[in-house]
Amino acid sequence: MRPSPNPRKTTGTRVLGNVEITPLRAAVLALPEAVWDAENARKPNRFDVLGQTRHIVFRFIADARDWRGSYDCPPWAGWRALLEPVLAQAVRPYGYERGQFPRVMLARMPAGGLIHPHTDANPAALWPHKIHVPLLTNAAVVCSFGGVQHHFAEGAAVEVDNIGPHWVHNRGETDRIHLIFEYFDADQPDPAWRAPLLAQGAAR
Repeated sequence: MRPSPNPRKTTGTRVLGNVEITPLRAAVLALPEAVWDAENARKPNRFDVLGQTRHIVFRFIADARDWRGSYDCPPWAGWRALLEPVLAQAVRPYGYERGQFPRVMLARMPAGGLIHPHTDANPAALWPHKIHVPLLTNAAVVCSFGGVQHHFAEGAAVEVDNIGPHWVHNRGETDRIHLIFEYFDADQPDPAWRAPLLAQGAAR
C-alpha cells in the first residue's frame, strides 16, 4: 500500500507569486552546451519518462525513501548565491521557520521535447512541496497537473502536484528551462509511515 502524501501539498497547482529571476536567468542562459552535457551525464535522476530533458542538479536526496536526508552536488557551491534569493522569495508564502530544500535542479527541455505522463512514485517525493520557476519558456509549452493543462510564465513560482499523473510538452521552437525544487517544513511532524519504512530498508 502506498504511503499517504503530505496533506499540505497541492492537488493541482498553487501559484506562489512572481520572483526576481534576472541574475539567475542571465547566468543560466550563458552556460555553454558542454556544461549542460557534462552535468546531465552525471545527474542522479535518470528516468526514461524525462525524454531528452537535460538537468543540472544542485541538491539531491541520499535515499529515495527519505526527504530529510539530502546532499550538495558539485555545482551548488558556485551557484548558491544566485539560487538562494530565488528560492527564498518563492517559498515565502508558506511561512515555515525551518524550511528545507532537499532537491534543487535546472531542467532544460528542447523544442519538441516531451516528458511523458508519470507520477513521482518514490516515498521521498510524497512529503515536500514541488515547485517550478520558469527561467525560459515559450507560449507553446503546455503542462498538465491535476488533470488541467497550464502554461507557466517566466518568473512565476508555482507549486505542482507531482504525485498525481502529470506531463509536459514543449510544442514551441525554443528550449524551456525551469528551476525545479522541493521544499518542506522541518518542524512538521513526520508521517507515521516514515520510521517503519526506513527501518524496513535498514533491515535488508
